[in-house]
Amino acid sequence: MNIYVDENIPFMTVQALRKMGHTVFDNRGTPKEGISDDKLWKIVQRQKCLLATTDKGFTNCRNEQHYGILIVRLRQPNRRKIHDRVMQAINQFAVDEWPGLLVIMRDNVKSVWSGRSRGKNGR
Repeated sequence: MNIYVDENIPFMTVQALRKMGHTVFDNRGTPKEGISDDKLWKIVQRQKCLLATTDKGFTNCRNEQHYGILIVRLRQPNRRKIHDRVMQAINQFAVDEWPGLLVIMRDNVKSVWSGRSRGKNGR
């Protein structure tokens, strides 16, 4: 699966996803680091990627056609906690389930919206 990680996703997560066989795009250390959400969204869609981020603003894209959005929202985030929640979500859904899916991983719960069945919440 193609996955685009925003710079707030730990590098250990990038390495783990690549080890699992995913193609991971990471904008850290590139001219794209720190670009606006709108520009990032266009890149992610053009490259047909699942977006992994901690930026809750991407929930606004849930009704658009997309290849998957994974948002990690923790009360006291750190690299390990973010990594663990990303890996939990990636392992929970099959590659073919991600298109149209918005998954928000919180401390103890997750929310799931499927663009395929507009408004479906929970899983």
